[in-house]
Amino acid sequence: MRRHRQRDFGDVLELRFGPRSKSIQPILILGHLDTVWPLGTLKTMPLRLSDGRLWGPGVLDMKAGVAMALTALEMLLEAGNLTRQVILLLNSDEEIGSPVSRPITEHLAAECSAVYVLEPAQGLAYKTARKGTGNWRIEIEGIAAHAGVDFEKGVSALRELAHLIEKVSTWTDLQRSLTVSVGLAGGGSKTNVIPAHAWAEVDVRIARKADGARIERKFAALKPGDKRCKLTVTGGINRPPMERTRGGVKLFRNAQSLAAELGFVLNEAATGGASDGNFTSALGIATLDGMGAVGEGAHARHESILLEHLAHRTALLAALIAG
Repeated sequence: MRRHRQRDFGDVLELRFGPRSKSIQPILILGHLDTVWPLGTLKTMPLRLSDGRLWGPGVLDMKAGVAMALTALEMLLEAGNLTRQVILLLNSDEEIGSPVSRPITEHLAAECSAVYVLEPAQGLAYKTARKGTGNWRIEIEGIAAHAGVDFEKGVSALRELAHLIEKVSTWTDLQRSLTVSVGLAGGGSKTNVIPAHAWAEVDVRIARKADGARIERKFAALKPGDKRCKLTVTGGINRPPMERTRGGVKLFRNAQSLAAELGFVLNEAATGGASDGNFTSALGIATLDGMGAVGEGAHARHESILLEHLAHRTALLAALIAG
């Protein structure tokens, strides 16, 4: 095991299993150890078994996926059926955009012929496409003034922000699966003061890599309608889209065939959420995602996994690794 030590985040763990080979490229399995839940959550949201489910913070996204990977590898090692090297990379910062682990992920992926991502399933399906993500922050400085005495001397940052929110929202193009959503906004100080400061945070989702550059140009070209306001725009595309590729589809078709041999149906899906698989797919490496647990409530109080699907999905993962 190699521990990539980090100062500001948890350490990134790189584990290698099976024999090295000069003729056969390794497989990379991606998982992450972080969750969105703060320390102490277990006191109010304890791990529990009931109704055929395992409930708890992070159990779906994605503690179960990590457990499935380790179990599949253990099965193959015990059976003496691990004939190629497998790299298991467990990241510590996926939920905040993988700022530290991304270069490690991309470096290791370059060694590999395929990448399997143990993020939660899409229903019962594996994922062959994901949207890319971007985040921007818009900040506006206006001029404060008394709303009753000196109204005409003020310049409302909130009013300017409202105009800009409307403008960026028109960039949504559902036919291209491109969405621009202002999720947070604020400003002002008191009701009787013309607001001198306002801000908004914007979420962008793209299905095509080319749309990322186009949206970045649009944000860079934003200007305030009222020239007395100062506008600051920061941010950019965080994860490129995981587009449906021949390599990814080939991996899925193989998985679908193996699933049929194991006695169950496996479908293909796309999703609007992103993962570390976006990075590896963008490098041109065949990537298959959503290979983890089946459940619901990721990032929510009812987060849980369905136990009935764990065994056969883990067996499928083992079959794919043995390949």
